[in-house]
Amino acid sequence: MPADRPAGSRPSAGRCSRRWARGPRRLGRYRSRVRRYAAVVLAGGAARRMDGVDKPARPVGGRPMRDRVLAAVTDAAPRILVGPGVGAPTGVLITRESPPGGGPVAAAAAGLARLPADVDLLALLAADLPLLTREAVRELLGHLDGERGGDQPAAGPGGIDGVCFVDDAGRRQPLCGVWRVAPLRAAFTRLATQRPLAGASLRALLPGLAVREVPWRGDGPPPWFDCDTDEDLRRAEEWVR
Repeated sequence: MPADRPAGSRPSAGRCSRRWARGPRRLGRYRSRVRRYAAVVLAGGAARRMDGVDKPARPVGGRPMRDRVLAAVTDAAPRILVGPGVGAPTGVLITRESPPGGGPVAAAAAGLARLPADVDLLALLAADLPLLTREAVRELLGHLDGERGGDQPAAGPGGIDGVCFVDDAGRRQPLCGVWRVAPLRAAFTRLATQRPLAGASLRALLPGLAVREVPWRGDGPPPWFDCDTDEDLRRAEEWVR
C-alpha cells in the first residue's frame, strides 16, 4: 500500500543487493525485553497499478506479502489485519475499513478501533512490505522504547509519538513505523473534525505528531520497500532469493 509516496525513482535491485549484502551492522537501542505492542496491517488497497488484484496476497518467495508482514510481528498481541481475510494466518483478527477501499487513514482507524485498552504501542504496517523482518520491527521499537523511563510511555512535550523508516531519498514511510497509541488516536480525532477519514491522506494525519525518522542500517534489503507494481515484485523476488 503506498504511503502517499511522491512519484520518483525506485532503487535498483542490483544496486541495493550489493549495498545491503555488506557485513553485519550494529542496530539501534533495542533491548531484549520489549513492552507489549500490537500490530495493525493494512491490506485493503485497490492495487490499481496491478489491475485491481488482491495485491497483499501476491506471493514473494512463495509466500503472500501479507503473510510475510504478519510473520515479522508474531510477537505482537493482537495482530489485526484490515482487509480481506481469506487465507489469513490463524490467530489474526480481521476487520474492514468503512467504506471498503476507503484508503489507509480509514483502514488504520478501523484497526485502532479493535485495540485493547491496555495496549499503548502499535506497529502500523502496509501489507505490501515483503522485505519487512522482525529485526526491522525491533529496530523501530528500540528507538521508541528509548524515549521512555521505566515501564511508562513517554507523553507530553519533549517525547516522540512515533518512529518510522525513511527511504533512500529521505521520504518518510509512516506505514512502516511504530506509534504510541494515545497520540495517534488524538491525531485521528483531530482529523475527523476536519474531514471524513475515508479518502484522507496520511500526510493530513501526521501534523502535530512528533515523529523520529530512521534510515535502515541493518543487514539485508530495505524493510520499507513496498510493492506497487509488477516490477517491484520482481525486485523483491531478487532480494529474497
